Amino acid sequence: MIVANRFGLPNLGIGVGLRTAHYRHILEHRPAVDWFEIISDNYLQTAGRPLDYLDAIAARYPIAMHGVSLSIGSTDPIDRGYLADLRALRDRTGARWVSDHLCWTGVSGKNTHDLLPMPYTEEALAHVTARVRYVQDFLGAPLALENPSTYVEFAGASMREWEFLGRLAEESDCAILLDVNNIYVSAFNHGFDPRVYLAAVPFDRVVQMHVAGHTNHGTHIIDSHIGPVVDDVWRLFGDAYRLAGGTSVLLEWDAEIPSFEQTHAEALRARHFTGGGS
Repeated sequence: MIVANRFGLPNLGIGVGLRTAHYRHILEHRPAVDWFEIISDNYLQTAGRPLDYLDAIAARYPIAMHGVSLSIGSTDPIDRGYLADLRALRDRTGARWVSDHLCWTGVSGKNTHDLLPMPYTEEALAHVTARVRYVQDFLGAPLALENPSTYVEFAGASMREWEFLGRLAEESDCAILLDVNNIYVSAFNHGFDPRVYLAAVPFDRVVQMHVAGHTNHGTHIIDSHIGPVVDDVWRLFGDAYRLAGGTSVLLEWDAEIPSFEQTHAEALRARHFTGGGS
C-alpha cells in the first residue's frame, strides 16, 4: 500500500462509516469496500451482538477507530479507564489507528455529547499538547485528531484554528484526521477562505480525510452528516488529497441513512477528485 505520511500508516483507499443499518448487508454480500471506520464509543462497555458483528466485519475488512468522548481539550483529568477500553478495542479489531476530535465534550465529569470548540490560545495549546502526549504514550501509537466544525469562536483567541492544529501536531507529534467538510462548514460560518486553511496544514501528518453532507440554512451551515457531499466540498477534498499525496478517505453518512449500495456509491465519487477515474 502507498504511504505518504510520516507515521508509515497505509492509505487504505475509500471507506465508509460502519453503521448498524448495514451490518446484515455487509456480512451477507461482502461488498467490495476498501475499509470501515467505527465510532469507538458504540463498542465500549457493551457485549453481545454489536461486538459479534464487529468481530465478523473486522475479520474481513481493515478497520479504523473514531471516537467522540476523549475530550482531549477538557480540564477534567484524562479518563484512564476510557483509554484502556480504547486500547483493548483497537487490539481486538486490529484497528489501523485511533482518532478523536480537537474539542472538549464536558466538564466536572458531565458529558454534553457535543463537540465543543476550543479557545485557540497559547495556554490551551500547551494544555492539549501535554494531554495528547499522555494519550499517545498510553496507546503506544500516534493519535489522530480531527478538526471540528464550529459555529461560535472565543473572543480571546490568539491564533486561528489551522495554526493551532498545525502547532499541536508538531509539538505533540500527533497525526491529523482532516475533515474537509468541517473546513468548508467552519469557513462559511466564520467567513474565512477554506484554501487558506489547507495551505497551513502539515500534510505529512494527515493519515485520513473525512467527507460528508451538511445542511445549509442560508445564514449558517450545520455539519449534519445527512445526504450527499456537495460539489464544493468534493472539489476542496480534491485539492487536499493532492496536497497530501494521497491518503485514506472516508464518507460519513449518519442520519437518514440510505442503502449500503447508495452510501458506497457516494463514497466512490471520491475517485473523480483523486484522479482515480469513475
